[in-house]
Amino acid sequence: MPYLVTPLLARGCLAGTEQPSLEVEGGLLLRPWQAEDAVHVVEAFQDPAIQRWHLRRADSEEEARRWITQWRQGWREGTSVHWAVAERDGGRVLGRVSLQSVILMGGQAEVAYWVMPSARGAGVASRAVRAAADWALGDAGFHRIELGHSAANPASCRVAAKTGFAQEGVRRRALLHADGWHDMHLHARVR
Repeated sequence: MPYLVTPLLARGCLAGTEQPSLEVEGGLLLRPWQAEDAVHVVEAFQDPAIQRWHLRRADSEEEARRWITQWRQGWREGTSVHWAVAERDGGRVLGRVSLQSVILMGGQAEVAYWVMPSARGAGVASRAVRAAADWALGDAGFHRIELGHSAANPASCRVAAKTGFAQEGVRRRALLHADGWHDMHLHARVR
């Protein structure tokens, strides 16, 4: 049965090229994850705040390497894009930003992110999210990028506001966390 509209993003649009590294203001770089970054993923997921908002933990470097393999595979399959947020000079990993739940038909994705405890409060999340969304809505040709977060997470609400994601509403009792059901704020940027 044929579609009545042409997909905004063609199948294979990501896999046909190498995943880009993106320079970010303030000396940051979004770059593809490497297997040797597993130690940083394990360190990050020991943080109680990252566990609280991301619902899981990494117990070993082997497990983190499997995650990184899946993140890299997302690019090849056109289902997600994951970057390490690193210092441009020195390369220390400060966090992660990703575009997940890619819908090629409508050119949509959801942005997700975390920042190492030692890098919080310095604008790392907002600069990384802005760079990823600008790339997606510009060079990559996406139409809509969503940002969802627990209503109990005011830091993520501030990131959304700083990066131009307009709040569109509240999804009531939308995500189960370890402490129960959370209402989720829905923010979005459109091209």
